[in-house]
Amino acid sequence: MLLFVPLESSEKETRVALVPESVNKLVALGVSVSIERNAGIKSFYTDEAYEAAGAKIVEDSAKELPEADIVVRIGKPPADEVSAMKPGSIHVSFLDPFNEKPLIDVFAKAGVTAVSMEMIPRTTLAQKMDAISSQANLAGYFAVIKASEKLNQGLPMMMTPAGTISPARVFIIGVGVAGLQAIATAKRMGARVEAFDTRPIVEEQVKSLGAKFVKIDLGEMGQTDQGYAKELTLEQIELQRKGMAKVCGQSDIVITTAKLFGRPAPRIVTNEMLDGMRLGSVAVDLAVETGGNVEGARLDEIVVRKNGVKIVGLGSLEGQVAVHASLMYSCNVYNFIDHFWNKESGSIGLDLEDEILGGCVITHGGAIVHKTFKI
Repeated sequence: MLLFVPLESSEKETRVALVPESVNKLVALGVSVSIERNAGIKSFYTDEAYEAAGAKIVEDSAKELPEADIVVRIGKPPADEVSAMKPGSIHVSFLDPFNEKPLIDVFAKAGVTAVSMEMIPRTTLAQKMDAISSQANLAGYFAVIKASEKLNQGLPMMMTPAGTISPARVFIIGVGVAGLQAIATAKRMGARVEAFDTRPIVEEQVKSLGAKFVKIDLGEMGQTDQGYAKELTLEQIELQRKGMAKVCGQSDIVITTAKLFGRPAPRIVTNEMLDGMRLGSVAVDLAVETGGNVEGARLDEIVVRKNGVKIVGLGSLEGQVAVHASLMYSCNVYNFIDHFWNKESGSIGLDLEDEILGGCVITHGGAIVHKTFKI
């Protein structure tokens, strides 16, 4: 079985889908691995390292795509590359299936099995394959690093002969994977951290990291079976905004992490709330790629408002730590292949009745098979 890793189609992408360590493990399974030249160079993984791990370096993806049994990448592929793949082959990447219906149709027409890494179920068994969580973890970490860079003041309390410097105040909105890592990072850097989430169940997690949980009475709340916060009513949104406005006004850094998979991100921090923030304070919007949690955030820009508040709207913050982001994604991909690897046939078993495959396989056998996307 031949697995191919092409160059990413987006010039902005800094990650690579497989690192040499995972290549070595795949080769041990019996997989032949080929990598397009310089595919890992932006993540500081050299062609020589891939060759040492057992991969073949190829010059032209156009020749390799029709031969590959599995194609693995980070981002969405161009439609013409999908059409070039052979029927029955498997494509693994982030696909954004809710917003890429034409591309999903191309996969089905080409007879290619499309695996969407976003759709891996959030279960204990699938945790080692959960690329959304692995990347969100790093995004939460780097959000704090980027915010501290733009803040123009230190984060920890410092006792000096000249006097005592108070710790910076950081407010994290949304306590999922990214939010928890942001809390932990800000605390390690010495900040005073507060956090809010619509799910009261996460209060103990916040406290366990040494942060204060901000309580806002929104009435009955809960979470989905996948662990995401349930969508708020208009009345609850208004209550939430009023409760958060005071905390935002006292904070030096506000980081929002609320994403609704497959839907536009909820607007959480309004212009009115931003107007009440301190001169020079920073808001980092981790949901800017899906519409943004912060009013006025613009993708891949840092907006400075009239009152001096900086809105950081950089997309794919995990790509700023591409070495580890690639490593973690690569481990997710390897664990996916290894979990379904059939040693006797030397191939991936595709039983769509399996809970994990049923959740992440979008097209198979020339048709759209995922229940969410079937017509």
